[in-house]
Amino acid sequence: MPSHIADLDPAAARRLLDQTLVDTMQRVGAHAGALYLLEPGGEILSAEVGTGIPPRFARPLFRLRLSARHADPLIEAVRGRKLVWVPSSEEYARRYPQPAMAFPHQYAMATAALAAEGTTWGGMLLFWRPGRPPELSPDETRTIGEATERCAAVLSAADRAGHRLVPPAEPRGIPPVRARPAGADEALAALDHLARLPEAAVSLDPDGRLTFMNPAAVALLGPKDRLLGTRPWESLPWLSDPVCEWHHREAVVSQRPVSFTASRRPGAHFDFRLHPDPTGVSVRITPAAGGPGPGRSAPDAAASRPGSVRLGAIHHLMHLSGALTEAAGVQDVIELVADQFMLAFDAQAFALLVAEAGRIHIVGQQGFAPRAVADLDRTPLTSPTTPGVLGLTEGRPSFFSSRRELGLRYPARAEVDDGMAAWAYLPLLVSGRTVGTCVLGYRRPHTFTAEERSTLVAFSGLIAQALDRARLYDAARQLARGLQESLLPHALPGVPGLETAVRYLPSGFGVDVGGDFYDIVCTGPAEAVAVIGDVEGHNVHAAALMGQVRTAIHAYAVAGKTPGRILVRTNQLLTDLDADLLTSCLCAQIDIDRHRVRLASAGHCPPLLRSAGHRCGILDVPPGPLLGVKPAAAFPVTEVELPPGAVLALYTDGLAESPANRDDSELTGLKAAFAEAGHSLESIADALVEQAESCGERTDDTALLLLRISGRSPGPAAPAGGPGAAGEG
Repeated sequence: MPSHIADLDPAAARRLLDQTLVDTMQRVGAHAGALYLLEPGGEILSAEVGTGIPPRFARPLFRLRLSARHADPLIEAVRGRKLVWVPSSEEYARRYPQPAMAFPHQYAMATAALAAEGTTWGGMLLFWRPGRPPELSPDETRTIGEATERCAAVLSAADRAGHRLVPPAEPRGIPPVRARPAGADEALAALDHLARLPEAAVSLDPDGRLTFMNPAAVALLGPKDRLLGTRPWESLPWLSDPVCEWHHREAVVSQRPVSFTASRRPGAHFDFRLHPDPTGVSVRITPAAGGPGPGRSAPDAAASRPGSVRLGAIHHLMHLSGALTEAAGVQDVIELVADQFMLAFDAQAFALLVAEAGRIHIVGQQGFAPRAVADLDRTPLTSPTTPGVLGLTEGRPSFFSSRRELGLRYPARAEVDDGMAAWAYLPLLVSGRTVGTCVLGYRRPHTFTAEERSTLVAFSGLIAQALDRARLYDAARQLARGLQESLLPHALPGVPGLETAVRYLPSGFGVDVGGDFYDIVCTGPAEAVAVIGDVEGHNVHAAALMGQVRTAIHAYAVAGKTPGRILVRTNQLLTDLDADLLTSCLCAQIDIDRHRVRLASAGHCPPLLRSAGHRCGILDVPPGPLLGVKPAAAFPVTEVELPPGAVLALYTDGLAESPANRDDSELTGLKAAFAEAGHSLESIADALVEQAESCGERTDDTALLLLRISGRSPGPAAPAGGPGAAGEG
């Protein structure tokens, strides 16, 4: 590592990050970019610094959860530690519909992970104007790779020096770089030129604030001392339409000329032509020749909406509404509301209240003082001291613009200092039922306009439906997990001379219950039967049949049956039960003293065997039919050596890369992870599960059972036939 980036303090580290971002943008021709850092804990990506696009344009995307269910290019890049290229906004909307709703503009985009030496620190985001070549060139790809490695090296050096960078609450902005400075004479000539023009001309900074008005613009729009430093759509009622703000944003983000028509009054229509560059937007305003165009603002309606919800809030809420459709559990809803709803309405605190056993229960909150939360939690619903009760019992919203206003109706609540000065209590109603109350808090007094109140109440309905679904999902999942835990062994029995380790992971779908099962039965002083299997499906029926199969196998093993006979008898039982679900199973009988194992398979995944020297292979176990298919099926038995130190891995579909028709090539990743894992069975189990998870989201349950004979001397010689000999069960 170069010496000038060793042992960095935070300020120096940030200067190097900023310079790397700007240099990279210049070399690849990007007009905007940002760096994101992982917050402590490694779950949240937060924007650290950006340039080229005002931060408020992308506020819904300031904080991204790596565990988010919806697709996102930056999350994908950081998770996979790779470069992700999105050549157009159309492709962005197709591949990443949720973030596209929050940032619906024209551009090309690349995201890349800031990763080095096995550590991921964050991600880089770059934007190009639309219409560029559809692929990154090799030079551009190499430049981005070098930049991300440099950023990772800077962050690593700062961390080693004890100065790990923590993203700020609001991302820092790098001012745009001007192409060339203007001399005094040139600047005066430019002012004279603009003053002589008969048409109105104004300049806006990238954030939309007026920085210059020529005399014609002053005559049309109003005095400079009132307008300079303001955004036209906020200071001029006839431009107070989201269309105006939208076109400015589109010009800044796309860096392409944009035009629209607005009406000052009936019959007075003006064309606005926006010409952007990284330093701002030049706007020409001329009388419209043909009347109002498709982007015309309503003439006077906006004047009655001085407190209208701005375009940024609309994007937040679009993002929230889309994301809520994918929220599974209550915690998902809490995180989404905390991340998006607060930002959309510039709130500083949030709490979600539900009724439980006649009392208020706070299921999630952010920003409120902990003592105030503790005082409110478990408050009886009969208490008249808090507006939270009113929302839960009567379903009526309440808005308090100041602590004084709160104190007039709820004196006791106003005395509790929760750190806020204004509140909105929004009941969450579903089909006339109150499922909770959402509370927003503001650190300063806040006047709730009629439109803002209506918008808050409308979107609280979306939160209500998501919360209702989430609570049902959580209840079903809790029930399913309880059933699963009751059917699987709570702990594997201790068998002298035999080491074991087990993992069970439900799939990412349904209610997290499935038909995978495992068991170990001690059948003698130096003998045990291990079994693993998979009943098709991810529902309660699959779990119930799994319990029957496991119980039957356990009983036949205790009765002294061989692996082949265990599967024969279990198959006959399932045939008699007329089960409509297919079941695969692998049964292993371990002779600990003789260091041998006998295996029989009913259509199950082939086991893996790792030698004491870490050589890994797939055991050839001829499979019989699935259980419950053929009443008179036979299951051949294969006998192999299991010397001390060797590890036998039995597993189900979820652990393998391909769920069907596996051969040696399709299990390459699993075999490699098995061979490279450590010595302890627990570390081996973790390595195999981690390798499976790296292949993508699990679509099937995963069960893994590891077996190893400890170093005991072998007993009598094994029967003739040698390793791999097959016999009938």
